[in-house]
Amino acid sequence: MPREIRLAARPVGVPAATDFELADSNLAAPGDGDVLVHNKFMSVDPYMRGRLYDRPSYVPPFAIGEALQGGAVGVVMESKSDKLKAGDIVLSMFGWREAFVAPAAALEKLDVPGGIPMEAFLGVLGMPGLTAWAGLTQIGKPKPGDVVFVSGAAGAVGSIVAQVAKLKGCTVIASAGSDEKCDWLKGLGIDHVINYRTCGNLLAAVQAAAPKGIDIYFDNVGGEHLEVAIEVARPFARLIECGMISAYNDTDPTPGPRNMIQIVGKSLMIRGFIVMEFAGLRGDFLAEVGPWIRQGKLKWQETVLDGIAEAPNAFIGLFEGKNTGKMLVKL
Repeated sequence: MPREIRLAARPVGVPAATDFELADSNLAAPGDGDVLVHNKFMSVDPYMRGRLYDRPSYVPPFAIGEALQGGAVGVVMESKSDKLKAGDIVLSMFGWREAFVAPAAALEKLDVPGGIPMEAFLGVLGMPGLTAWAGLTQIGKPKPGDVVFVSGAAGAVGSIVAQVAKLKGCTVIASAGSDEKCDWLKGLGIDHVINYRTCGNLLAAVQAAAPKGIDIYFDNVGGEHLEVAIEVARPFARLIECGMISAYNDTDPTPGPRNMIQIVGKSLMIRGFIVMEFAGLRGDFLAEVGPWIRQGKLKWQETVLDGIAEAPNAFIGLFEGKNTGKMLVKL
């Protein structure tokens, strides 16, 4: 019998394993227009932390006692639809479960190119990749010679941002939280890599890497990183607010940057976004990123845990810095 992960309790602060429950799925047989899918990989992403709160947001909260949802790739095992057949590879938002039955219209059939693993459509070719590419190109509008600062640069989004910025002719400063992650980023050709846990003074480290300031900041972290970015920003710099993982588990509001007054004097643009805003650009994204991947110019890494029982640990690990690149669960 296939299994699923349900929300057992709403976390207070950092999520704990006891906030989740592993349970058997009660799958009905596929009806007309439905398919039965065996998931092969599921994704855990930082944005899911917001759905664990019971509050209004851009997506509904997860319900206690029900299976969680998230990106997944799987294989159709049985079809009662003329849109999909057994053996088709599909992308869905029916993660956190080993198998599911759903209308074929709710799934996307994937044409997986040779040499590209299906799980790449949960990372570099999926939502994280589009987030990185669209945020940087549509909001940051990088030009050759720009200096780009990326926080959380060893994550699924940040690592793509850093590489795309390099491919666009920019100088890139990246921060990450371990020497191993920093070494990986250096191996990608990133110009300046900072271990923010050991550098001592993050502001001084970024100033040393960008003595004339930065033109673009891609924010995955918030907190001190955002304050540093405002401090080193050049006039008319673009600050792209994608995520603020440093505050996702705070039980009390975190004080904002102390230097926000500089936003006015420097004429800074600070723009938040949700990737759904740019869903219509997915074709453009794949058209540009696909050749880079085939040519070996854009690389990615995955941290994979094995088995659905490990899904809560994979999710919690995002907030402990345990992933390099995309965090996935193999089912």
